[in-house]
Amino acid sequence: MQEYFTWELIATYTGAILAVAIITQFIKGLGFVKKIPTRVTAYVVAVVIMIAALFFTGTFTWPAFAITFVNAIVVALAANGTHDALDERPKIKIEAAELLDEEPEGEEDA
Repeated sequence: MQEYFTWELIATYTGAILAVAIITQFIKGLGFVKKIPTRVTAYVVAVVIMIAALFFTGTFTWPAFAITFVNAIVVALAANGTHDALDERPKIKIEAAELLDEEPEGEEDA
């Protein structure tokens, strides 16, 4: 069976961002979680995932545990930024066409 996630993958920067983004999007509308700001939810998810990755990869040390809280900020912000970038809707600007009294591109009469 193909594994989509492994603890080794989640322990990496890219894997942690991917896991946090997916889990945050999945749980942010559930119950009491929808009352919590998404950035806070992403941070908590990042902390939990990154500490779990330390345990399951056998790399847990107290210094690594301590720095996880700072690294989780970076991962949560990156996960939120990725979502924001993907969520941007292309905006069609028709001001120039209106100034020139032309039809916007793609809206010609058939």
